[in-house]
Formats: sequence, structure tokens, C-alpha cells
Amino acid sequence: MESPKQPNLIYLFADQWRRQAVGYEGEDEVLTPNIDAFAEESVVFSNAVTCSPLCSPHRASLLTGRYPMSTGVYTNCKIGVDVMLSPDEICISDVLAEAGYDTGYIGKWHLDLPELNVTDQPQSGANGWDAFTPSGPKRHGFQYWYSYGAWDEHLSPHYWQDSPKKIKVNTWSVKHETDKAIDFMRDHDSGEPFALFVSWNPPHSPFDQVPDKYKQLYKLDHITLRENVTQTHFKVHTGEPVEDGVKELKEKQLNYFAAITGIDDQFGRILQFLKENQLEENTVVVLTSDHGEMMGSHGLMAKHVWYEESIGVPFCIRWPKVIAPRRTDLLLNSVDIMPTLLRMLQLDIPNTVEGIDLSDYIIEEKSGGPEEAYISAYPGRKEVIEVFKDAGIDNRAFGWRAIRTQQFMYVIHHGYAPDDESIRLLYDLAKDKFQLDPERIEFTPNHPIADVLDRKLRSWIEKMKDPFLL
Repeated sequence: MESPKQPNLIYLFADQWRRQAVGYEGEDEVLTPNIDAFAEESVVFSNAVTCSPLCSPHRASLLTGRYPMSTGVYTNCKIGVDVMLSPDEICISDVLAEAGYDTGYIGKWHLDLPELNVTDQPQSGANGWDAFTPSGPKRHGFQYWYSYGAWDEHLSPHYWQDSPKKIKVNTWSVKHETDKAIDFMRDHDSGEPFALFVSWNPPHSPFDQVPDKYKQLYKLDHITLRENVTQTHFKVHTGEPVEDGVKELKEKQLNYFAAITGIDDQFGRILQFLKENQLEENTVVVLTSDHGEMMGSHGLMAKHVWYEESIGVPFCIRWPKVIAPRRTDLLLNSVDIMPTLLRMLQLDIPNTVEGIDLSDYIIEEKSGGPEEAYISAYPGRKEVIEVFKDAGIDNRAFGWRAIRTQQFMYVIHHGYAPDDESIRLLYDLAKDKFQLDPERIEFTPNHPIADVLDRKLRSWIEKMKDPFLL
């Protein structure tokens, strides 16, 4: 298969896969031989973070290079909340399609309005937060779209393509989507470059929905928990309790690791296809995720909090003979991905973009880079939004905002209810890797670190026209 002169792009991202849960990091005891070998050939980011640790906000920022306040996707696209990616946004896929790329998107989309927000009986049969996104502006230049909105049945997934007829499958979603990715690459017109985005839903919950052959690679009595798992009762970020117990947590973690090992297996198939078809050297491959998973750390499950297990994502990028393999401390935020990839492909960056082009730091190994990443999280549950509305308060003024540097994390948290207490926390990540000993900041002036970071945070909030209370 002859490769076009313009490089291809494959962007693969899993849902809820934390930075620590990959073999090359040497933290979580997870088996990822293919990914580890790929990392040896890639630029590996030690400080890749999500600008908002939630599915839809990250995805909107990934595609547009813009922050949640700018895209309007500040919470998940969900029932009862009219949040979606506007057809008017300029996405990386729009630019790629206009530049002549064959564009494809496979897997979880979660950027459209749930169809049940519009009608009680969708023609597509979509339930819950799910949606069929028809061809047109809402697909943002993706010519091949084999996808769904949001639906967590990993062993019996469904998809839509070019009609509202649901395509039901009885194969683990990661394998099926990898099959489709390989088909896309095999079938595309080799005279034109391709750009393929693959969005795997696992290791997102429900954690037990993973093939047994991957579970059997782990033993429950060998599962060890992170040092910041210090409790036996767990909750989500808004305070609702979840299933308790260390044994139950270890079972979840085993299944979580099994799903990541399954992803590693399927990722290896994609790498092998590139190699066998002489596409390896002229294809930029990115492997990452949208956000992390707490898995009991700090007594929490899921995401949407400022801890490294939630905001930190694995991020590896490979382009043989163009970028030198290495590990970098360069800060990379969700909004930086779109402009960086476009410039690497020598395409123009739209003037709507708010992220930073990091291509020179990656290709030319230029020193420096962003000094901080701005991270935001907003109350988004329908019931909570109604509580704020009844109180005459903009729910987006609450939640938390943070500045993450290479060494520090500074957070202001106003809570998820109008009467929640506000707190300010400073973490020294160099001395306190597990974030067990934050400094509670009462007054920032004259504090040698918090004062500087507080001013940076205020500047970002003003720049983003964020309604956050200061």
C-alpha cells in the first residue's frame, strides 16, 4: 500500500484511562507490552492533563482547541441539559477534510444533544444520553462516522453510520472498533492521506464488561492499591456513596487493568497493520485518553476532581524519522492538541483556537513551553443546576478552577451547591506525589507560591470570561 506524501494521522483515545495505569509509567501494575514498546519509539508526556476531567468537555476542547466556557460544552451532553458541540465550531476534522484528508471517526462521540431531549420516540431508538448524529455540519468534516453518543454496554455495543438504523454487535467494543479502524485504513484511497480518530469507551465503567481472557491475566490477591487509597468507603465527587469495601475495589481495579490490557492488545493490531502496509513511517500516531479514574484514591471513584488520577492522561506521539523518541516534562493541555497536530501536518490553525501550538517543542526539541495549564470543572447534574437556578445563581460560577504547573497544583473550590464552603489548596507535586498533604491557603498575599498562582488563575478566569466567583 503506497503512502501519500502528506502524513496520515491516527488519534486513539480511551475513556477514563488515567496516566498512572500504563506499564511504562511504573506505577499501577498493569500489563501493556505493546504500548510500552510504542512509548520507546515516541515522545511520552509526563505532564499531559485534561482541561476539564469529564467526557464531553474534553472532547469538545480536543476537537476545537477551545476551553469549555468558549465551546459551551462545560458538562456532559445529557438528559435534561441542552449542552452540545455547536455545528458552527471549527474542528480539527473540518480543517483536515478541507485539506483533502479522508477523515474517519469510530466509537464514542458524546458531543451531540441526547435525542430524548428533543423527542420521546427517536427514530434511531436512542435511549438515555445516546444520540445518532446525522450526516452534515454536526459531524464536523468526518466523512466516515461509525459511532454512537453515550452508551455503556461494552460487550454488546451498538453504532450508527449513515442512517438512523441501529447496528448491534456482540463483540467487545474495543475489538470491534479496532476491526473497523483497520477496515477504514485498508479501504481508503491510498492517493490521499487519512485522518482517523478512534474513541474506545473502556476502561470506562462498568468495569466488569471485559473479555475473560484479559481478566485471567491478573490475580485478585496480587492487586495492590495506590498509597492514597486510605479509606474503605467511597463516593463520587458530588458526595453520593458508591459500593464500598476493599475487596470490591480490588475487583474493580482488576477489571480496569484487564480492559487496559485489552486495549493494549488491540492497539498492537493497529501498529502491526501500519508496519505490514508500509504506512508506519508516514503516519503520526497519538495514543491518549480523555481523563482519568480515581479508583478509590482519596476515597473517590470516577473523575471530575483535581487529583492527578483524574486530570492526568497518558499521551504518546510517534512519527518515525521526524520526532526523536524521549520523555518530556512539557505541559500539554487538551486545548493544545488540535493546534499542535495541525501545525505538525503543516496546516493552518484557525483563529478561533485558544490552545498553544507545541509542535516546535516536539519536533525541534525546543526548550521552554507553557508555564501552566488552566483546568475547570462545573456543577452539571440536572438536579443541581435546578437548585442553582431556583436560587438565582449561575451554576457555572461554582465547582472548581485550578492552575497546574510542572511542580504545583493550586485549586479554588466553591463546591457543587450554593451553600458549600469554599476552599483553596496548594499541592507540591514534587514533594507530595500522592497529594496527601495539601497546604490550605487562607490568604494568598505574601505567600511565595500561592500568590503567584492565584494571580495566574484570576488572569485565566478573566481571559476565559468564566463566571467563577473570585
